[in-house]
Amino acid sequence: MGIATQNVTNTSGIVNSCVTAFTTDAVAAADTIFSFGFKPRMIRFVNITDRLTSEFAEGMPATNTLDTAAAGTRTLGVASSIVVNADNTVTVKAALMVASKSFYIEANG
Repeated sequence: MGIATQNVTNTSGIVNSCVTAFTTDAVAAADTIFSFGFKPRMIRFVNITDRLTSEFAEGMPATNTLDTAAAGTRTLGVASSIVVNADNTVTVKAALMVASKSFYIEANG
C-alpha cells in the first residue's frame, strides 16, 4: 500500500495564534472576511449556539472542511465554506455565518 504524504511546517519556526469570539445580529448571513495578521495554517470555526464546528488545515483540498455536528458526527464538507485567501485573510462563507448566533474562530499559523 502506497501512502502519499505532504509535509507542512512553520516558516522560521514562528507560531501564531488568535481566537476571536463574536455574535451575529438578525441580519441575513453574509460571507465574512477575518484578518489575523499572519497566514493561518489551521482554522477552527465554532457555532457555540448550535454546537457545530468546521475545521480547515493547510494541505487539505481547498474545497474541504472537517465538519462536526452537535451529536459528534464528523463529515467531510465540500462547499469551500472556509477559504484562506491569497492575502492571508480568511473568508467564512454565509452558510456558516448564521444570524443571531454566538461563534468563535481560532486560527493558528
